This record gives sequence, structure tokens and C-alpha cells, in this order.
Amino acid sequence: MTLAGEPRESAEVVSRETASVGPAPDAARTLFGDRLPLIKTYVDLLATAGVERGLIGPREVPRLWDRHVLNCAVIAELIQPGAAVDDVGSGAGLPGIVLAVQRPDLRVALVEPLLRRTTFLDEVVELLGLRNVVVVRARAEDRGRSGPTADVVTARAVAPLPKLAGWCLPLLRPGGALLALKGESAADEVAAYLASSPTGVAGVDVVSVGAGTVDPPTVVVRIRRSTERIPKRKGRR
Repeated sequence: MTLAGEPRESAEVVSRETASVGPAPDAARTLFGDRLPLIKTYVDLLATAGVERGLIGPREVPRLWDRHVLNCAVIAELIQPGAAVDDVGSGAGLPGIVLAVQRPDLRVALVEPLLRRTTFLDEVVELLGLRNVVVVRARAEDRGRSGPTADVVTARAVAPLPKLAGWCLPLLRPGGALLALKGESAADEVAAYLASSPTGVAGVDVVSVGAGTVDPPTVVVRIRRSTERIPKRKGRR
């Protein structure tokens, strides 16, 4: 499967990678239900155009389902119905597109500053017919200058927690939550963040989700925004 503007010869080379993706695992059928065909199309796009455009490493193709898609999908249980979600540093759409496919009740904004990535995201959103998704070409700190935009902010492999929280908390409405997908570094990053005496925070915890569905389970650092005013930052350095 190719996207608009993708050279045929390049697509033919990359399409060899799809043979390594494998069929959708049983967990995908459970998590996505009747929307499984949509997520399968997305996985095929990651394995072809995503690799060709440098958004996914070729060695990740055999692990797209378990390490990437299902790893993201299991965090949906942490998001309330009908929430507005900003996916910061969306990249190839992980976890934003995965959540939008799985949860059509969500209103998802894919926030990404790089043009080549937003071009890919725009094409994927159009191809999949995701009416609950918008692509926003912006840095998180620039988007947040106009005030809160989301009930939930998601981020995966974007930045260390102290820096990430500084960018993302201004996007959250009071009572909203940042869900930062982290690995083994979660506890250390939380300690570093709390040592910085953050403002505007109602609580921080580390949540493990997806046990029995993904191995290892997905580790999420959840930071809840309080009603306290958050000082404006000068921007990224």
C-alpha cells in the first residue's frame, strides 16, 4: 500500500518489509473490534511509507504490532469518554492515530512540528477516514501559548519528563492529565521531575497497563494538572 506522492520504485523496495509484519495478533482483535481493518491498514502504511520516509526504522517492522501499536492501544483505558486529546510529538502517529482508530469518541489533535511528518499524518488521516482527528503543525510550547486545548495530553519517546511536562502542562485544562509513555526510566524521571518543584501539579503517579495483553506492560507516568496557574515559559532552548 502506498500514499500519494510516494515513488513506485521506492514503495516496491520497502513493501518487502510488510512480509515481516505478520498477521494481527489476537490482542489486536480484542482491542480494536470491528475497527481492526483500519488499524491493519495503518500498520501496513507504517511498514511501507513509514519506513521509506524515515519515520519507522526497518528493524522495527517485525515488532510493529506488539512494541508499537498494542503498546499504545492499552493506554486507552486511562482516557475518559469523549476527551479532547493532544498527542504531542506525534511523529508517525503513535499513540495518537492508534487511539483515534480504537476510540472514535475521542477528539485527537496530532501535534508535530516537522513538515515531512505532518505530511505523512495528513495522508494517513485522509486514507483512513478519521473524522475525529486533526493534524496540527506546531511545537507543543507554541500551541500552549493560546491557553489549554486538551483534557489529556499523550507523549511517547519525546523528551525527559521534566522538560516534557513543562511543554505539555499548559495544554491541559484544570484536572486534565499528561500520559507519558515511559520504560524502565520512569521512576528516575519522576524523581528528577519532583526534585524540580513543579507548579500546577495535582499529582504524579506511575501506572502499568496492558498486563496480559502486551509483554512487558506499558508504563505510563501520569501527571494531573491542578487549578493553579502555570507560569509561562519562554520557549524551547
